[in-house]
Amino acid sequence: MKNNTRTILTRRGLAGMAAGVGLAVALTACGGSPLATPSTSAGSAGGGSLVVGSADFPESQIVAEIYAGALTAAGVTATTKPNIGAREIYFKAVQDGSVDLVPDYSGNLLSHVDPEAAEVSADDIYKALPGKLPEGLAVLEASKAESKDAMVVTKATAEKYQLKSIEDLAKVCKDLTMAAPATFETRAYGFPGLKKNYGCELKALKPFSDGGGNLTLQALLTDDVQVADIYTTTPSIADNDLVVLEDPKNNFKAQQVLPLYNKAKMTDKAKDALNAVSKILTTEDLVNLNRAVSGSQKQNAKDAAATWLKDKGIVK
Repeated sequence: MKNNTRTILTRRGLAGMAAGVGLAVALTACGGSPLATPSTSAGSAGGGSLVVGSADFPESQIVAEIYAGALTAAGVTATTKPNIGAREIYFKAVQDGSVDLVPDYSGNLLSHVDPEAAEVSADDIYKALPGKLPEGLAVLEASKAESKDAMVVTKATAEKYQLKSIEDLAKVCKDLTMAAPATFETRAYGFPGLKKNYGCELKALKPFSDGGGNLTLQALLTDDVQVADIYTTTPSIADNDLVVLEDPKNNFKAQQVLPLYNKAKMTDKAKDALNAVSKILTTEDLVNLNRAVSGSQKQNAKDAAATWLKDKGIVK
């Protein structure tokens, strides 16, 4: 954003930036979302059907299916609308009622509604959110599960440049290319935050929309890029002996998984069902669920969610 000489390549994957902008225009123009046909989880009505949306990466889709399954088990009819897009798109969808709730991440959600928010700890972020969200929106209980953006390099790159932290990375940023979503260039924790907190200005961005998935991983492993934004719950980090760089200046805020919802249709029964999920969802669960979907098992998000719900006793 602040450096016009950065190279931005064509975005590949689920949802390109142009597609996101087009969808945002459609949302504004018609007051509703031309989103994917909902996937239904049948259940008796418990105060009206709720539509659970998700962002355009697997982890969000899995948690959305968990929410829908838990609602169904509590007697609330629920459908899912996956792959809505980036936060800029799905936040608008919740706000205008196109979907009733989405799984979100506390720190990035706070930065979205208040780019100047100084809170970085899990507790402080959760306390700040209610007062920052626009009228009609709210969050439920935050889970212990945390999925943070992280600056990740291969072991070979870490050894070559003696990298243990983003502070170390800052010394060589100008020589390195990064793989990340296109939005990383403008979001507070992306290029602006790296420059502000560490003086790190990377050589170029190669945008991928797979949430640190296989396309991002392959670009990193083949040295097409030297740094990647990969969520800390991505199994490929451990599976490929990748190095997560320490973030001593908290460029990346705490990121607890929690439901963001529109108050219009949310009932106490639905809230209880969703809070029950948050009480038991862990970071380890997210890693295992991501491995089930993105690893060799190749489960779809709904099946992975169903297994988790049954294992936890939420669905009999």
